Amino acid sequence: MVSQTLNGRELSLPIISITPYLLQPSPEVDSRRANTSAAIHAACRDFGFFYLDISAISDPREPEELAELARSFFHLPQEEKDKLSLSNQDSARGYARLKENVTNGKADNHEGIDFYRPVDNTDKTKPLWGENQWPTIPQFREKYEAWVEKMKMLGLVVMEAMAVGLGMTPDEWQELRSSVDDSFWVMRAIGYPPLPNDHDGFSCGAHKDYGCLTFLYADPTLGALQVFLPRTGAGPDLSGLPAEQGVEEGIWITADPILGCVVCNIGEREIWSNGLYKSTLHRVVHRGSNYRVPFFFEPNFDALVKPLAAALRIQEKEEATSEINQDKAQTGKVYKPTVYGEFLVKKVGNNFANGKGKYDDD
Repeated sequence: MVSQTLNGRELSLPIISITPYLLQPSPEVDSRRANTSAAIHAACRDFGFFYLDISAISDPREPEELAELARSFFHLPQEEKDKLSLSNQDSARGYARLKENVTNGKADNHEGIDFYRPVDNTDKTKPLWGENQWPTIPQFREKYEAWVEKMKMLGLVVMEAMAVGLGMTPDEWQELRSSVDDSFWVMRAIGYPPLPNDHDGFSCGAHKDYGCLTFLYADPTLGALQVFLPRTGAGPDLSGLPAEQGVEEGIWITADPILGCVVCNIGEREIWSNGLYKSTLHRVVHRGSNYRVPFFFEPNFDALVKPLAAALRIQEKEEATSEINQDKAQTGKVYKPTVYGEFLVKKVGNNFANGKGKYDDD
């Protein structure tokens, strides 16, 4: 983790342990859970990113094994990797060549292989309704599917912690849980060659994730993942790297790996929180040659994502308080509800098409 300063204030992503939510309830554990929820709530409001300590459920060697399996795949001859091409299925599940992915109209300097939640009655002519294409490398599928199950469990636990942080009632939490209990998850293995100095783009250009929660196993390369924090008085892009955020003032900070942690950030949770939680721009500038594995814990395919009553209650209370922190003041905007599957099909349909990427605005 690297911290940076702005106006004498240190800026770094918080580190939060999810362990209290994995323990049997007791008065002491309940107190620790409340502290965890408060920390996640603050991190989602202030950063949209945080480190999640998952050492209670995962040995650090486990994601390292995933990275090594990814290395084995990406080091295969190109013709072998192409046998799992996205075009074989639904243009979403499978392998994408180096620079085939596009963000902000520019080719990304990485290659990847994508897996989605399996579906019934597969039909590769329908968006997202094909079959996953697994490398034949020994233990690849077994290890990755075991990680999927662990991340699905983690997603539900973090969602519960967030519900407590928002002050949701037990009934409200159960209603929300029913929207994520059959997550239409996505997992990627990504290979990054060193970014050439003359490359007109990034390893992965600045974007916001459009799902629910992202759990990233970040590779050991330092300085690769960069998070944009809007901050008044920062000026445009203090890092000296090209600014993608337009005229918005802010600073890029790095989110380097921490042993035993995944980097967590929010996507469509911004709609559920009606903007109370922030989906944050991030990008990858990779100068090493390593491999990372992001897992995207998404809503159910048919889930209606809409502002939660608990988030609206917080905003109404703050707007009625004269001492409100102006940085957190809301504009009265209410986010438009969306069916997640329809939203996802539209986003993925943009990928690789007309110079637009799936993360680009419509």
